[in-house]
Amino acid sequence: MSKKHDDIFNDVLKGLDEAEGAPETKAPEEGTGRAQTRFLKRSTAMSEQVTGGRQEKVLRLVDPASCVMWAGHNRAYELLTPDNCADLIEGMKAQGQQEFPAIVRRLRPAGQGDGPEFEVICGARRHFSVSWLRANTYPQFRYLIEERELTDEEAFRLADIENRDREDISDFERARDYARAVEAYYGGRQNLMAERLQVSPGFLSRFLQLARLEPEIVAAFGSIRDIKEVHARQLRPLLAEPDLREAVLAEARVITQEGAALAGPAVLSRLRAAGKPTTPRKSTDVVIPHRDGEVRIKKKGQGYAMEFHGSLSDTALRAALESFLQSRKTR
Repeated sequence: MSKKHDDIFNDVLKGLDEAEGAPETKAPEEGTGRAQTRFLKRSTAMSEQVTGGRQEKVLRLVDPASCVMWAGHNRAYELLTPDNCADLIEGMKAQGQQEFPAIVRRLRPAGQGDGPEFEVICGARRHFSVSWLRANTYPQFRYLIEERELTDEEAFRLADIENRDREDISDFERARDYARAVEAYYGGRQNLMAERLQVSPGFLSRFLQLARLEPEIVAAFGSIRDIKEVHARQLRPLLAEPDLREAVLAEARVITQEGAALAGPAVLSRLRAAGKPTTPRKSTDVVIPHRDGEVRIKKKGQGYAMEFHGSLSDTALRAALESFLQSRKTR
């Protein structure tokens, strides 16, 4: 390429860089073709952005105090602690920063009004971790956010996608979120919600059943994080029977009053034991009363055995045997 062409490319690129606030770069030497390569790379990026093939994201570092949790957030923020966020806190210390931005929506224009400026759609643990670090000898940490414009339904789906496979959000937290969303965004239509979330109707139905778990049972668990979707499935048949239901709920109230904060499996075991059917085994014994004492005839294998007091007369025994033989004929 001639020096004249190089100069043309440099002039164009210089204007673009200045428009974007980018630092000036040293002009390439004659004949290297670097300017042309740089121009083509920039023009390709511009073309992708115009055609929608590329999106530019604006990230900000803010004080976490300027952000609040979205009312529809699927995580119980009050249950976050330095212990259950330890992995994230240690990772931020090691990296010296928050690696992945939280997704937020703007609550008010910048510089106008008081109160929080953003609400957090995804990133509660990151918010807690940065806040904890700033309060514990790491004041340089700031909260990395990406601002987006989202409807409530879009925000719900985005939060669900981000947290669906994470083990640090409990089944019960997810179930409560689904129960709220099916009414708020989908008019109670479970099939529509399952389609929008791209999950099976059965998957969604199981979590909605969990959300309807009786308050007494929820209270029996030490933490809602201990309540699993499978617990609702195992308890549902017991709760469907009136007599067994009352026994299970009564045991749940006892567990709560004890205040022992049992682990989830232990709570489930006690509730299932309380709801175990106690139907007595039907007796096959034949009891023949007599004024001198009763005669009991028991089934043993293929035969029978007679039990009676040794003082019983022969007459009474014959009468009892005759009665038994008559009863066999009428069966």
